[in-house]
Amino acid sequence: MTQDAMTSGEKRASIGLALVFSFRMLGLFMILPIFSHYGQSLAGSTPLLIGLAIGAYGFSQAVLQVPFGFISDRIGRKPVILFGLLMFAIGSVVAALSDSIYGVLVGRFLQGGGAIASTVMALLSDLTREQHRTKAMAMVGMSIGLSFSIALVAGPLLGGWLGLSGIFWLTAFLACIGIVIVVWGVPTPTTQVAYREAVVSSGAFTEVLRHGQLWRLNVGVFVLHLTMTAMFIVMPAMLLQHTELAVDEHWQVYLPILLVSFVVMVPFIIVGEKKRKLKPIFCSAVLLLALASLFLSRVAESAWWILIWLFFYFLSFNLLEATLPSLVSKWAPPAAKGAAMGVYSSSQFLGAAVGGGVGGWLLGAYGGASVFIVCGTLAVLWFLYAVTMKTPPYVTSLMVPLSQVEHDTASQLLDELLALRGVEDAVVIPEEKAAYLKVDNKRFDKSLLARFS
Repeated sequence: MTQDAMTSGEKRASIGLALVFSFRMLGLFMILPIFSHYGQSLAGSTPLLIGLAIGAYGFSQAVLQVPFGFISDRIGRKPVILFGLLMFAIGSVVAALSDSIYGVLVGRFLQGGGAIASTVMALLSDLTREQHRTKAMAMVGMSIGLSFSIALVAGPLLGGWLGLSGIFWLTAFLACIGIVIVVWGVPTPTTQVAYREAVVSSGAFTEVLRHGQLWRLNVGVFVLHLTMTAMFIVMPAMLLQHTELAVDEHWQVYLPILLVSFVVMVPFIIVGEKKRKLKPIFCSAVLLLALASLFLSRVAESAWWILIWLFFYFLSFNLLEATLPSLVSKWAPPAAKGAAMGVYSSSQFLGAAVGGGVGGWLLGAYGGASVFIVCGTLAVLWFLYAVTMKTPPYVTSLMVPLSQVEHDTASQLLDELLALRGVEDAVVIPEEKAAYLKVDNKRFDKSLLARFS
């Protein structure tokens, strides 16, 4: 094996943690396309409570994710991840055993209590070398998108076979598999790495919270996941009424739409990054999301128009899901990406939680069309906010381990790094013996860093 290849331990860590992430996301999302239908059979159910149960995981995720990251810095990554997976399994069992909407609501809240996203990424940084860290994190990122798509297809299929409680039992089983993988499949790190791409640094929060460009992205992901959760409160009944497909056959709608939307999305991602057109593509996707939501409120009598605008919704959703993290990475201060992603992820989960409650309330009070109208209006407001975003810098993050650095030499070292061609921003952290750079890959020669490390 060459020195540039991933070691067996790095591969085990990357694959194992990607599986843990994907199993957890599968469990959270499989009920999305079916719960508003099956949940009506639960005692005490109302549209509002069904919506709250769908989004309940988002509240506990948003509140606990960053604290779990801090706790993992003190007691270790694996204990926090195992506790989170155990909480997720317990919540799944509570929901599976419940015959009332209140029990399921509690179960979903406990599921979200397994808020291990930031800790998993921190463990991955502990177990991978700098030159392979981006690749390993990309594997986890791809597993999240893939698990969401699988969940939309598997949920209706398995719901018809196992029922709602069966879905929750399966989710508990997946959490147990995740525990086995973490204990026996993922290596235990000998040291913890304060890698700012993944670790949430408390000192960086003030800088992140005052960053106007990042707030445009945090508000955006809040609105994006609000619309997604709210839409699934209405969509099962809409498809059931106008496509003549039973709920357990709705995968026949989601599967082709998701596949085609992914194929259509790829060229836009490539053009956005390679041709540096990310802002116009991003803003166009937000506008398309708004139009799709608004038109879905007007086409309830036509199955074909529902499918067409549902395709445009998923096209814009997937495009935004792919571009938003990239924009966060570009705008985040060099040593604060972990903090920036922590605030971003909390905004995402909070959006899902609010979307469930708002969507359920609107459905019960004003009907399904009102859900799409409100979602579309929020997306229009997001578009007006997004177009004021500055053109993002086309940079990537880079961590440089430093062999010798002290506080009295850090300023001189920083000046030397900033003088390198293609380095747009940099910060030196003497305590970590590391520098964090923002570099333009088209102009930057990475070999110039050899003398620093």
